[in-house]
Amino acid sequence: MTHPNPVRRPRLPRLTAAALALVITAAGLTAAPAAVAEPIAPTRDNGPATAAKPYLGWSSWSLQATNYPGVNPDGPGSWLHEDRVRAQADVMAADLAEFGYEYINIDAGWQSGGDEHGLPTVNQDRFPSGIKALSDYVHDRGLRFGIYTVVGLGKDVYRDGTTPIKDAPGCTTADLVYDDLRTTNGWDMSYKINYDSPCAQAYADSIARVFADWGVDFIKIDGVGPGSFKGGANYDNRADIEAWSKAIKKTGRSMNFLLSWSISHRYADEWKQWSNGVRVDTDVECYCDTLVKWDQSVKQRWFDSVQWLDDAGAGFWPNLDSLNVGNGEMDGLTKAERQSYVTLWSIAAAPLYIGDDLTRLDAYGKQLLTNREVIAINQRGNAARPLSQSSQQQVWSARNDDGSNTVALFNLAGEPAKVSASWRELGFDGPAKVRDVWQGKDLGVERSGIGADLPVHGSRLFTVRPVKPHAAQPSIPTGLRATDAGPDRVTLAWQPATDGGEAPDYAVLINGREALRTGDTDTVITGLDPATAYRFEIRAVGARHTSAPGAPLRITTPGADGPREYEAEDPANQLAGGAGIWDCDNCSGGRKAGYIGGSGTMSFPAITAPADGSYLLTIDYVAADSSRQAKITINDKITWINAPGTNDEDWNTPQTLQVMVDLKAGPNKITFGNPSSSAPDLDRLTL
Repeated sequence: MTHPNPVRRPRLPRLTAAALALVITAAGLTAAPAAVAEPIAPTRDNGPATAAKPYLGWSSWSLQATNYPGVNPDGPGSWLHEDRVRAQADVMAADLAEFGYEYINIDAGWQSGGDEHGLPTVNQDRFPSGIKALSDYVHDRGLRFGIYTVVGLGKDVYRDGTTPIKDAPGCTTADLVYDDLRTTNGWDMSYKINYDSPCAQAYADSIARVFADWGVDFIKIDGVGPGSFKGGANYDNRADIEAWSKAIKKTGRSMNFLLSWSISHRYADEWKQWSNGVRVDTDVECYCDTLVKWDQSVKQRWFDSVQWLDDAGAGFWPNLDSLNVGNGEMDGLTKAERQSYVTLWSIAAAPLYIGDDLTRLDAYGKQLLTNREVIAINQRGNAARPLSQSSQQQVWSARNDDGSNTVALFNLAGEPAKVSASWRELGFDGPAKVRDVWQGKDLGVERSGIGADLPVHGSRLFTVRPVKPHAAQPSIPTGLRATDAGPDRVTLAWQPATDGGEAPDYAVLINGREALRTGDTDTVITGLDPATAYRFEIRAVGARHTSAPGAPLRITTPGADGPREYEAEDPANQLAGGAGIWDCDNCSGGRKAGYIGGSGTMSFPAITAPADGSYLLTIDYVAADSSRQAKITINDKITWINAPGTNDEDWNTPQTLQVMVDLKAGPNKITFGNPSSSAPDLDRLTL
């Protein structure tokens, strides 16, 4: 997984060499038992919709992956054993099930090759009683059982193409693969399956039947691409996922189906059709002497989750990986970090599954994991969004159907800071009742907003309820942003508002006066003057009432000869540290700037504005792994951007984002960098 152009964020690969060897040999390729789910009407083609809400449970991998003393005494992954899994199930049934936790999921390490039909066989040293017996044990305690597999055909069951496929006369493993035995998945540990062959679906069906017979309720399929930091035809596993989804449906058993890891958002619609969720980033575990570390890679979830938030909903829940907040020192986090960790997972409507040793939960960890109000916020399934990610102090919010707002304040910086937001930014006006969710305390009425002094990596979580409920008038539109600008036009978009559950119309105000109405949440404003400052606001117009205007967006249009493009490879630009210019097939001009971050910086010395004002800057960038953050210095003023990643190693295809920047008339110097991590590669800027 190397590439000559980009700079990667300094983080460990998904598996250490030893852990990868574990996966390839005796580790996780297959599935396990299940409990009967309540019948839910199917909503997609991915089988019965078992994922009506984000699931709650436990997974084994964090304990398998850690070097914490005594956890894996016999080498990487050695923690996994049926007796230890039973102990986790006992604790969950006794102490956590009443809060909604129900899944016991075993990860890589349970499988040992395949039988005469290429079907998974069980590692008898680790699971001497077999998977079915463990599944029954979990189910007998009122819980559900999950298992792990990887995408593709295991090389060890290919057997020169002679392995017959069960219940598929005439089909062998030679019929499943390509003649050149091309490999696939995030580790190239399997042969790529050719789904033009009818034998391929039969093979997926045969494994799904084994899992169903074992009583599996949950399947995690790993190494899926595009994603897992792999791209291109050999690593495009969309056909695999479709086949697996159909196979699960044929069994008649309801099984929650998760795709892993770092799945590419480019194909979100297909993932949503065929699965119940995707992992949005690499492993949260640090593969070190604790379970996780804040900077590797808990903090990154605040950025990697954003492009998936609109995809969350019944049947499909983007997955942020395990929660490791319950074992104190072994977790590798401060108390403030542990609270922030759970807060983000909960408000993002992500599955809550614990990676800690449930037999060693400390009092604070159990308090975090069993807060009923926090769990209720998660189970509502209403993903919160950040108001802005232009700094390390962030406000995330969600407007709820009952008229309340979920509001979280985060300080991601390495020093204490104050974080605040106004009610208008959150979509309502007037006084509101505030409740501190973690403390379980009503704080009274605040008239215009909320704020808090937060420790390093600290957070607060509130339920905010306007004194005048949303039902009395439409909520105030939020998230107003520009997506395009020209000398005579600006394209605007915003988050939808509500009017008693109905979608209202919207009035667009220019400099305080209504200019047009629309039923959409985006519009193009034309007839503007070049190099002119405008103030845009949006009101929601309901059946009976009109909302107050939302937070304003101030933007200056480009000059008459704009917008202007600035290529990253222009010789006039200034490169420092390790930054350089590289070929890029699909980039403008076929070149881009890479290795930005750490000591590497790139400066555009003369981004020219026709007048003082706030301008829309469009950035064409490449981030083919996880999301990357860039520190942008503009005339000595600092802002931050989050550049969503594609996770597919396609370093030759740019994406686009927009950011508002304050410029002075004439040339402006704009510098991109990131002192502690990798910034995105840059193709061009447009102003």
